Amino acid sequence: MGAGHTHSPSSAGGKHRRPLIIAFALTGSYMLVEFIVGFAVNSLALISDAAHMGTDVLGLGMALAAITLASRPATSQRTYGLYRLEVLAALANGILLFAVAGYVLFEAVQRFSEPPQIPGVPLLVVSSIGLVINLVSFRLLMAGSKESLNVKGAYLEVLADLLGSVGVIVAAIVLLTTGWAYADPIIGVGIGLFILPRTWKLTRQALRILLEVAPPGIDMEELRAAVLAVDGVVEVHDLHVWTITSGMESASGHVVVADRDYRSVLEEVRIVLRDRYHIEHVTIQCEPAAFDEPTNLV
Repeated sequence: MGAGHTHSPSSAGGKHRRPLIIAFALTGSYMLVEFIVGFAVNSLALISDAAHMGTDVLGLGMALAAITLASRPATSQRTYGLYRLEVLAALANGILLFAVAGYVLFEAVQRFSEPPQIPGVPLLVVSSIGLVINLVSFRLLMAGSKESLNVKGAYLEVLADLLGSVGVIVAAIVLLTTGWAYADPIIGVGIGLFILPRTWKLTRQALRILLEVAPPGIDMEELRAAVLAVDGVVEVHDLHVWTITSGMESASGHVVVADRDYRSVLEEVRIVLRDRYHIEHVTIQCEPAAFDEPTNLV
């Protein structure tokens, strides 16, 4: 007996499309301002913050594109639709963040030998406006980051920019009050170092999904034992659990049933996976213990 039923799950990131659009518009507009002012006054801190803004714009754009494409219905060939595009976008965002952090660290090292003179007032004004914009975007994406890995990637980038804006404000205040030129490259290094561990976590999560590793919150041995504990189940094999996209786990497997109605066993296994492990998309094949070869009964 095979257990399968029709699923029309929605992407976890799909319902957060509007906040992404607003954050995309705000970030894109302000990125241009930061780049113009940063190069005009030769501030590495401001340029690095603008570079993070640039990855935000690209990342948010990819996230929006992925969500839009993922909303398309499944076809006979793409049976899961395009949900994985959200995960690919998150992975691409992680790679971009690594690249930007590397550039900022390299440029900062070069400047330590001869730090340029940078006016503090433009930094303070621009970074203060940037802080407000980042706070708005941060708040817009907070809810979605808890449900979608794709939105989480954009959220982490905005978080990095928010702290980057704070860093630039600190550098501007130091420059205005003391004239200490090293404040700018030091803040640039701090921004680069801050984002690296968070970027690694995001990239690792995306890779886990693409490699179809079991979700981190699920102990497969414990899950197998829970299925075996269902009355009538004598053996479990070919058990797999994987993530299609954020908030969308799937499970499949074979259970050997002895001396009990298949339908009731099937329903109890499904309830265990749904209620205890929050797996809604379940495909279980029941096999009679008396037969050596699997038999599908519809």
